[in-house]
Amino acid sequence: MRKVNEKAMKNINNYASNDYVDAFSYINERPVDDISLEFFYKPHTITLLAVSIATVIYTAFVRDESTIQDNIWSGTCCVVFFFLIISVLTFPNGPFTRPHPAVWRIVFGASVLYLLALLFLLFQSHSTVNEIMYWIDPNLRNFHIDMDKEYAVNCSDISIAKVWSHVDVFAWGHFLGWMFKAILFRHTGLLWAISIMWEITEIAFAHLLPNFLECWWDSIILDVLICNGFGIWCGLKICKVLEMREYKWVSIRDISSTTGKIKRAILQFTPVQWTPVRWLDPNCTYMRFFALSQLVVFWQISELNTFFLKHIFEMPPSHPLVIARLCLIGVIVAPSVRQYYTYVTDSRCKRVGTQCWVYGAIMVTESMLCIKNGKELFGQAQPSVNLNVETPKKDKQN
Repeated sequence: MRKVNEKAMKNINNYASNDYVDAFSYINERPVDDISLEFFYKPHTITLLAVSIATVIYTAFVRDESTIQDNIWSGTCCVVFFFLIISVLTFPNGPFTRPHPAVWRIVFGASVLYLLALLFLLFQSHSTVNEIMYWIDPNLRNFHIDMDKEYAVNCSDISIAKVWSHVDVFAWGHFLGWMFKAILFRHTGLLWAISIMWEITEIAFAHLLPNFLECWWDSIILDVLICNGFGIWCGLKICKVLEMREYKWVSIRDISSTTGKIKRAILQFTPVQWTPVRWLDPNCTYMRFFALSQLVVFWQISELNTFFLKHIFEMPPSHPLVIARLCLIGVIVAPSVRQYYTYVTDSRCKRVGTQCWVYGAIMVTESMLCIKNGKELFGQAQPSVNLNVETPKKDKQN
């Protein structure tokens, strides 16, 4: 009888262990459920190796080697190219399989490369980092941030024309960014908490970053209500439409018309399914609330890194390096949020996904890079409220 009980307990433990492994694998390396074209999902490792080696050999022997800068650039590009090839072969694809798992393996590989580059820069001096930036783009040497520029002037003079004049390309980017965030988080309360907290964060750091200074109508009307609010509303509407949609995928080989095949190929870039999200429920514990608060704080830090990096290392907002970082962070965040959500809400998942782990490391390293190289800037930090309390002296009475 004792042996039977031990065997039963062992089976239960094995089942629970397999359940935990499946929950983690679902967010870390999700398999493709329905393969319609086997060619694109079969391994072609030998072919990939041959093509990669042939490309490198041809480029290495044909290209001009007269300038050192071009040689370093070419060598760096070759290293990045091979690292991304290895990423396709070995790294996990995360929780997404559309349009193809290889795409998300490349994203993971690019995030690892970016993390390694940040770690390298972390051990350099401020002047060395600047010289690296100047080597990448010599035009940055002539760019300097105008600290004397005035922001938030004549705030009492408000009109529709003045408000409309502030609706520029950055306002549209602001709107699209919040629509993207709404599609990621899919929770009204969480989105509004992040939106309001960001406005408070801008006020708190306005003495360090002058472009954070805004008129009240710019902050409340344009940012919170129009750009943030309308972006959140549009993003949640898209989520509702995708959630109500019925997903029945047909193999492209079973479609006879050319138009149908093209439509099916385009739909390959849409989600295979849409899972409803519930960050909070009546039965959740205080740890769930703590995890969501942590997510809000991490998001504020990641947003702050964007502004501090381009301010400390003096880059214009439209510089390709700034745009490239924003695009990279955008594609990294999508699987990271999904992995964090599953880790927080699914008790069977005992580990955070690898993409989320790398994104956390990137966020912390960017912050350390800003603090290390912005000592003079952060030395100007001051509390927003100064309280001077004096104790009145009592007169001696005879």
